[in-house]
Amino acid sequence: MDLSAINPLLFVAGFLVAATPLIFAAIGELVVEKSGVLNLGVEGMMITGAICGFATAVETGSPLLGFAAAAAGGAVLSLLFAFLTQVALANQVASGLSLTLFGLGLSALIGQSYVGIKPPRLGDIDFGPLVDIPVIGPILFNHDIILYLGIALVAGVWAVLKFTRAGLILRAVGESHDAAHALGYKVKRIRTAAILFGGACAGLGGAYISLIRVPQWTEGMTAGIGWIALALVVFASWKPWRALLGAYLFGGITQLQLNLQGAGVAIPVEYLAMSPYIITIIVLVVLSADKSAAPASLGRTFHASN
Repeated sequence: MDLSAINPLLFVAGFLVAATPLIFAAIGELVVEKSGVLNLGVEGMMITGAICGFATAVETGSPLLGFAAAAAGGAVLSLLFAFLTQVALANQVASGLSLTLFGLGLSALIGQSYVGIKPPRLGDIDFGPLVDIPVIGPILFNHDIILYLGIALVAGVWAVLKFTRAGLILRAVGESHDAAHALGYKVKRIRTAAILFGGACAGLGGAYISLIRVPQWTEGMTAGIGWIALALVVFASWKPWRALLGAYLFGGITQLQLNLQGAGVAIPVEYLAMSPYIITIIVLVVLSADKSAAPASLGRTFHASN
């Protein structure tokens, strides 16, 4: 065992990368739940985005087109969920679970011919001399554009929810869809838009795994990140910045267990691999959620016709 082999700068930079897929998935699901909809299909949308982004990047040679395709793939799959829950008025929990199973199966089918292929690399942003700043430079200014987009997305969602009319309407629909409908708001349209946004974000998170974090295609490579995102939204009390901190917690623990494996720590690999999920859940439970922060209409079906 040689803990000196762990480079602190690379460790911190690594956990920023590890947290990014979770940031996209969690912030998208947060918006969905703020509208009063519970979508348990995050894992399915992420894995669909992972294969759509990977296949597109490989075929076109453009990682950015891959991310665009991933967002579209996640949104299209979420559209199926929107149809089931907002038009057919199906149970949200059952529909979300079905979406996850469908996404896992569909991605496995599409991805059969992409196993063992390396995707084109998305280069880091050139920050010039900022990269050379001691300590801070290598950690903060040596990443791809998608990582920074994830942080900007958190800030944007926070600002929209807190300061804009659109955010107020979204929160109103989530708190009381009947009251929002009585005021003339199109509840189903608003919820469908939120669902599509959540699907696109989940797709981006999945593509970040297959194109950046683990640049290859492997069946089931999202490995439960979608479920962690769902738990994170709840225990972050539906607050974007707390969700960001929770994502960094998970990313940090994930990166730490990889570094410990590399350092030869005498702990079975299986225990190290499961530790990020166990520790993250325990910490989030201990922190507890503000149950009053949950949208009052979360999970309830809106029956009035729009």
